Amino acid sequence: MSIETVRAWFGTHAPDVTIIETTQPTATVTQAAEVHGVRPGQICKTLSFKLTDDSAILIVMAGDARLDNKKFKTQ
Repeated sequence: MSIETVRAWFGTHAPDVTIIETTQPTATVTQAAEVHGVRPGQICKTLSFKLTDDSAILIVMAGDARLDNKKFKTQ
């Protein structure tokens, strides 16, 4: 997905949202927190899982939160 597509979607659906672009990598919570000068708990991270019925679930959580993958998969 291009940044133009993201801008267009937010422009239509959430025009008050500010998109922040960085020149430094922010692929990890640690990197994102350092680049933005905040604590890891102030960063959101997104985890996606494919379920047994081929559907998917997207989990958004605080950057310093942990998910027990093994427990999650048995639920």
